Amino acid sequence: MNNRQENVSKDIHFRSQADTFKAFGEYDKYLKQMEADYNVVIHARGNNASVTGEIKDVKKVIKKFKDKIRDRSDLNPDAVIKTATGKLIKPLTEKQDSYLKFMKRKDLVVAIGPAGTGKTFLACVQAVEALAAGDIDRIVLTRPVVEAGEKLGFLPGDLQEKVNPYLRPLYDAFYTLLGPSKFQSLRKDEVIEIVPLAYMRGRTLDDAMIILDEAQNTSSGQMHMFLTRIGFNAKVVVTGDITQIDIEKNKVSGLIEIQSILKDIEDVKFIYFDENDVVRHRLVKKIINAYNEFKKDKRDNS
Repeated sequence: MNNRQENVSKDIHFRSQADTFKAFGEYDKYLKQMEADYNVVIHARGNNASVTGEIKDVKKVIKKFKDKIRDRSDLNPDAVIKTATGKLIKPLTEKQDSYLKFMKRKDLVVAIGPAGTGKTFLACVQAVEALAAGDIDRIVLTRPVVEAGEKLGFLPGDLQEKVNPYLRPLYDAFYTLLGPSKFQSLRKDEVIEIVPLAYMRGRTLDDAMIILDEAQNTSSGQMHMFLTRIGFNAKVVVTGDITQIDIEKNKVSGLIEIQSILKDIEDVKFIYFDENDVVRHRLVKKIINAYNEFKKDKRDNS
């Protein structure tokens, strides 16, 4: 007599990317482990998954997923902020959790790592939180605006129209956190200022949180200039990806250089993200890993 039950397929929907990340684990390690432990097949897409196998095993896997979502003891419960739509923002990895803590404690935090690890967005989260708490009076965000060999003079429009494409990711982060109306109001009152890096020269910024984004595209001189803008009661966050440098090859990236220059200063903290901290679409991790393997093979064969 054959006691084997017919396979069934059950769907589960995770309410947020945070829940999906908690359920699947870094590199989908929990997902793969449950496939092996319970002899099921799991197909994941976005915030949804389907589990196929014997009914008793499928039920156990779905319960395991739900248990992992409820378990948030490993991350900082205080590092939370609500977006304009009421969504809670929490750190999704241990390094993101540490990053938020260091931004509270240190005067200068340098975050280095690939796209999708939350470097810029979490800096904006911390800035909004500090502003709401009255710890700072304003937020200043800046980026170098000459990237991939494209010079401002060749772009159409006036200065604001020329620099907007470079600064757009910063706008997007604050639209999410504050909503367009609140963001525009704070910009009009100069509580939030978004400026090209070149226009930071000669300024001293007190009572502010200053975020330098895409710092891998700063020259040595630009980075020096920027870091000497720090005023009293100011916090600074520098973010960048040293694998995506677009400045001319004969120039040294300021972000690479400061790792040696500032490494022994007590109030400076470096934090390094990697592909394990990517919290965008699951495919982004695989793309980053594929590029890393490609570069490694290229080095080994050269």
